[in-house]
Amino acid sequence: MAAETAAVTLTKIGSTDPAIAGNVPISGVPALDLPAGHPQAGAAKVPAKKRATVTKAARQRSKAQRAVAVAKAQIGDPYRWGATGPGSFDCSGLVVYAWRKAGVKLPRTTYSQRRAVKKKVSWRNLRPGDLIFTSGGGHVGIYVGKGRMVHSPHSGARVRIDKLNTYRKRTFVGAVRPGL
Repeated sequence: MAAETAAVTLTKIGSTDPAIAGNVPISGVPALDLPAGHPQAGAAKVPAKKRATVTKAARQRSKAQRAVAVAKAQIGDPYRWGATGPGSFDCSGLVVYAWRKAGVKLPRTTYSQRRAVKKKVSWRNLRPGDLIFTSGGGHVGIYVGKGRMVHSPHSGARVRIDKLNTYRKRTFVGAVRPGL
């Protein structure tokens, strides 16, 4: 049974108080409306700041997943300098297109993209959706996980996924995490 649908009945684990008897998702503590004087009232509340941070991170991951999916859907489209799709792209045009479809507006050029996104990321902390800048900052791709990136590499090529091989690592100048 999936964690989202599995539940435990509180009366089976010791609570006989009808105010809190019911189903509890296994994956977490439910939000319960308990009477104001109940001894458990407020015991399971998550601080608002932590909830906001978790929600913000979840939204960023969702946007990143969408940007990766959109970029992957362009695989096979030809490189064309200055193009922002659909149908053809240069490297930064693919990034602009994919992230715009995910609800995030980015500047048009690689240099502007790198400067505009405030969250810098190290090589070791790359996550899907991060922008990877190589070749002196003149090339950008979107990290898709497992040591690979989707990009529109150069004239005569098509959008594709490549491994971040030794060359890319050697020419790596930085990475950023859009959508925060």
